[in-house]
Amino acid sequence: MPTAHNAAKKGEIAGTVLLPGDPLRAKFIAENYLDQPRCFNTVRNMLGFTGSYRGKEISVMGGGMGIPSVSIYSYELFHHYDVENIIRIGSAGGLQEDIELKDIVIAMGACTDSNYAYQYELPGSFAPIADFGLLEKAVQSARERGTVPRVGNVVSSDIFYNQFTDVNRKWASMGVLCVEMEAAALYMNAIAAGKRALAILSISDHLFREGELSAEERQNGFTEMMEIALNAALKID
Repeated sequence: MPTAHNAAKKGEIAGTVLLPGDPLRAKFIAENYLDQPRCFNTVRNMLGFTGSYRGKEISVMGGGMGIPSVSIYSYELFHHYDVENIIRIGSAGGLQEDIELKDIVIAMGACTDSNYAYQYELPGSFAPIADFGLLEKAVQSARERGTVPRVGNVVSSDIFYNQFTDVNRKWASMGVLCVEMEAAALYMNAIAAGKRALAILSISDHLFREGELSAEERQNGFTEMMEIALNAALKID
């Protein structure tokens, strides 16, 4: 049944959902890649669509910015709508010197400065990781189109404008590829629910170099990432 954040009825959302942060990116994917897309949600303008991609039913929905937002939408998709797979497709800031704008990063693990895991009352620090099956399919899909993705650790931060100016260099010193704001909570929600999740990221800026993509480029220009995610979704049994 509908929730406070999602007007969809049971059966209107596919078993696999692509989850960009920006709802307008969801709209772009629906209009440019899905056959006969149907809008299932407009609550808070967090647009969601279901359609067919190469004969397979797939949904795409905005998840918002930050762990609080993505945790709500992914939790409801997993628990209220029987979604089995969520693939986050979002932007990230590069941390390593050999990371370039528009590079594709597939998040094998997600460090975080968030306290989101406190609710599980674990006797130590939890390491949120992707579902290996989804990760393997995404890497395969990337290679099939001639893309060489970077696969490794990312960091999901609660803080965009951080008062500690050296924090990103500390993450970089531990080999973390890029910083974003959602993957860790998505991975925790999936693991706790017995479901599967993956984050595929496109580098929109670099924390230690000049240059960044515009808002329009972030909304509509991440086609390589979108197509890798869509083709990975086709491989899910």
